[in-house]
Amino acid sequence: MKHTDVIKELNKLADKKKAKLLARFFKTGKGQYGYGDVFIGVTVPKQREVVKKFSDLPISESQKLLKSKIHEHRLTALLILVKQFEENQEKIFNLYLKNTKYINNWDLVDLSAPNIVGEYLYQKPRKILYKMAGSKSLWERRIAVLSTFYFIRQEDFKDCLKIAEILLEDKHDLIHKAVGWMLREVGKRDKKVLVQFLNKHLKKMPRTTLRYSIERFSEKERQKFLSAH
Repeated sequence: MKHTDVIKELNKLADKKKAKLLARFFKTGKGQYGYGDVFIGVTVPKQREVVKKFSDLPISESQKLLKSKIHEHRLTALLILVKQFEENQEKIFNLYLKNTKYINNWDLVDLSAPNIVGEYLYQKPRKILYKMAGSKSLWERRIAVLSTFYFIRQEDFKDCLKIAEILLEDKHDLIHKAVGWMLREVGKRDKKVLVQFLNKHLKKMPRTTLRYSIERFSEKERQKFLSAH
């Protein structure tokens, strides 16, 4: 079983019209965050079907697939690694961190970071997340905050809140959204913790982060925070 077999399977599912739509959706134009990314037009559900067929793909072959210029190849590689993670955690975690330059769009991060980086670090020191939170790479910063989603699901909010604090002054909208999303997830489990964070940091939070974080609040509560911002 080789990475080229996966590519052949994905090519059968390619759709030029979808590829154009996806290229626009993931901002691949000059000067945009996904500049240079190439799509062949395979939806995530169809990629998941391919993942089932190639769930035993050797890790070395997944790494080759991850280095492809084609977006769907990289996402399929990551989904295979997520599926295999329980059986080979350390090797997959190390491979992931060595190849972050290929994990270079928000869907690639969001569908893999919590289930690989977050799960691996749950019972371990988490210094690497703080290093990534200070990275020049937009995608490493997003990996840092999205990895905390795994901790949040275990009712462990500490690192999410600390990393959110570090990233509050980030300039990129994709980080504003990611931080707001993770804060909202904290609030779903413990509203009091979220409200305390908002009260402390409200004035320096980007508007987008605030809006995302309070999405589940009542209209009255949302207006209260938005007007105080």
